[in-house]
Amino acid sequence: MKKLKLEEEEKKILESFERDEWEPIPDLEKEVKKHQVYARNTLRKDKRINIRISSKDLEELKLVAVEDGIPYQTLISSILHRFLSGRLIEKPRQNNRINQTQGV
Repeated sequence: MKKLKLEEEEKKILESFERDEWEPIPDLEKEVKKHQVYARNTLRKDKRINIRISSKDLEELKLVAVEDGIPYQTLISSILHRFLSGRLIEKPRQNNRINQTQGV
């Protein structure tokens, strides 16, 4: 059997599991249904907006979306949602084409 190479975060999760630190959820089915409702309500897109952004920013968004394998409009919606929920964490992208072209 081939041995899997785990990333650091995966190793921590496995070690935590092996130390028996995990507890079962009392009513798993109820909990799953609750979170499915949350996801549906969060992902429901029932309003349309039009915004103006620079063509350079739009091209960069499209490139990031391609890298993530999602439509660019979905990426924009996700960024806005994470910002509004306080979960958007600013950090530099590893392969930032804007910084590379500006010599930063």
